[in-house]
Amino acid sequence: MFFAEYTDTFGGEANYSWVRRVYVEADSPKSALRRARRHFGLSGVKGDITGDYGDAIHWTPRRACRVVMVRWDDTPPESRYDATVI
Repeated sequence: MFFAEYTDTFGGEANYSWVRRVYVEADSPKSALRRARRHFGLSGVKGDITGDYGDAIHWTPRRACRVVMVRWDDTPPESRYDATVI
């Protein structure tokens, strides 16, 4: 299971003045990123992978101060955020 966050940025860093969170069932970070982008309404938006850390990936839409961050998550269900599972 992967955990995805979509938030704004300030100075190139995640700002969290607003945030949308979702859990994604996928086999790899890149497939989780595709599903998360579709869920957040960003499937047709051009962007760049700004960080690939093996079990985590960051994607930034072009000309926007926003970021989608996807990371592996093995937190037990009772300790997770109240977020949708897709």
